[in-house]
Amino acid sequence: MTDHPVDQPPAHLADEGAADSSDHGPGSFIDWEFARVTAARLAGPGPKVTAGEAAAIVADLRRAAEASHDPVAATSRLHSPAGSAPVLVVDRAGWASANVGSMRELLDPVVAKMTAGMPSQPTPAMASMGGKVTGAETGALLAFMASKVLGQYDLAPAGHPRLLLVAPNIVQAEREMGVSPHDFRLWVAMHEETHRVQFTAVPWLREHMIERSRTLAIDLAPTPGELADRLQQIVARLPEALQPGSTGLAEIFLTPEQKAKIAEITAVMSLLEGHADVVMDDVGPSVIPSVAQIREKFTQRRAGLGHIDRLIRRLLGLEAKMRQYADGAVFVRAVVERVGIDGFNAVWTSPDTLPTAAEMADPQAWVARVHG
Repeated sequence: MTDHPVDQPPAHLADEGAADSSDHGPGSFIDWEFARVTAARLAGPGPKVTAGEAAAIVADLRRAAEASHDPVAATSRLHSPAGSAPVLVVDRAGWASANVGSMRELLDPVVAKMTAGMPSQPTPAMASMGGKVTGAETGALLAFMASKVLGQYDLAPAGHPRLLLVAPNIVQAEREMGVSPHDFRLWVAMHEETHRVQFTAVPWLREHMIERSRTLAIDLAPTPGELADRLQQIVARLPEALQPGSTGLAEIFLTPEQKAKIAEITAVMSLLEGHADVVMDDVGPSVIPSVAQIREKFTQRRAGLGHIDRLIRRLLGLEAKMRQYADGAVFVRAVVERVGIDGFNAVWTSPDTLPTAAEMADPQAWVARVHG
């Protein structure tokens, strides 16, 4: 398959107009346009398909997204307003492009903190060159992610949220696992549809997560005076970030208070991921006949990463994200077993009813606090 710009006819695995270029121009600390171009170049096109196959796959993924709506609503007992958060089928470059805008909204305040009060300001030429360097680094990170992500509910902090299905990665995964393409596409769509419902049926949740993430990112960012010390810590303690169970490079320089804040937001993310995993499995074989086989093979695939891939994921904290699925699913199933699905849905009442980090490991404590 050849990757074409998404505004051309679909001889690729993407919807027309699915990408958001977020062209903010060079000269800033991060050249976001250069990051977008770099990510598109490095991500690669994915599996080869003909133009006809690509169009059929995109259409099938759109049908899967539509077909997942009612089963997810019935299983989760959450209902989102009609027409909320569109579904877009994208290629890898499209996913990276869409995420450039979201990443910029979260990182611009961080960059402002890191550069405020610097003793000297770079010349325009130096600023442009520096922006290209950081843009290339950001693009490389986005390219790695773009080759792995199957789907995403993009919160779009300054724009319009949307559900993204990354067609090349879904096709690659289903081929590698040898599962039914129809069932697997519907299964993935169920997971992402659950995220869409979480954030559209619970009006306060999106802004709550954006604000907590932005606040935490700013808190973790070093000032210019702290930056040199941070770099020394990374060099001296890099082996720690590579150990199993590590949360990545960030763990190296976190204070106990910052670790506690990360634990709390991780608890909510675990809830969201675990809830989506439970819903996608609980929809059951009446809708997805091979759901048990898909879950078994997908779990094996998660565990079967190569050594280099595993190291990169560990450095980026993605290995910890994988644990969120298991931890969150255990919490959701334990609560549903005790108080039923309607009792579990009390979790969406307000920020105060979200589980704490301690409650994620002790579901009965959450039940006791919320239900008495």
